[in-house]
Amino acid sequence: MIPSEILKQVRRIEIRTRGLVNEVFSGEYHSVFKGRGMSFAEVREYHYGDDIRSIDWNVTARTGTPFVKVFEEERELTVMLVVDVSASGNFGTRERMKGELAVEICALLAFSAIKNNDKVGLVIFSDRIEKFVPPRKGRRHVLRVLRELLYHEPEGRGTDIRGALEYLTHVQRKRAVSFLVSDFQDQGFDRALAVAGRRHDLVAIRLGDEREQELPRLGYLELEDPETGEQVVVNTSDADFRTAFADRVREQRADLDRVLRRSKVDVVDLVTGRPYVRPLMRFFEERARRQ
Repeated sequence: MIPSEILKQVRRIEIRTRGLVNEVFSGEYHSVFKGRGMSFAEVREYHYGDDIRSIDWNVTARTGTPFVKVFEEERELTVMLVVDVSASGNFGTRERMKGELAVEICALLAFSAIKNNDKVGLVIFSDRIEKFVPPRKGRRHVLRVLRELLYHEPEGRGTDIRGALEYLTHVQRKRAVSFLVSDFQDQGFDRALAVAGRRHDLVAIRLGDEREQELPRLGYLELEDPETGEQVVVNTSDADFRTAFADRVREQRADLDRVLRRSKVDVVDLVTGRPYVRPLMRFFEERARRQ
């Protein structure tokens, strides 16, 4: 049985995101993602002027008459939400945790998808695959996806993005619009990202918090890595330490940006405590301009 508090949370998220879907995102989502693929419809006899590259040579050989393949724009898409639930998601210094932000973003994307009659699927991962929900249509299914995200108790604490992407390419054979929602506290997933980016229309949604980028001046603090449990005492009043910390974060961020660009994967940066509407809209607008 799912606790009533979880059901209340699902309802609150649905109400909060429904207005954005109806007023803002459904049109942008439709213009960017709808009809991005072509599916085989039928074969017909070759007509003068047809592209010879579309000739179906098997049918042509059997009949002795040239036939061409006819394709039509795919009207239905599959949206896959690949969501990181590692322990680092339980961090946030402004309004909400990164994990809570992830759930709300997934709700917004999922409700936008079903408004366009698309299927929505879910992969929950940490340092292992935690849960897979096959893609389906409808509001009831999206509510199940949200309940899974809110109710799920992760077994792992770490992050294995490579494993999650390899699993995605295995279970989702057909091309899908796939959102990888994570804070990307991981390395060594370059090849898996490139493969998934070729197979799917992959978008990275990078979650962060201000205090992960710049430490406040608060004297000595004990910091703990939520994924490994490693603890360290640092002096945040030391200007050199704060500068080195910020430089290291920027370097890691730049490294990830390069990996994403090489794989031709778009990225949307979202930060806890900041409005997420404008960054998402900017992403949709930039994608629309490139088409």
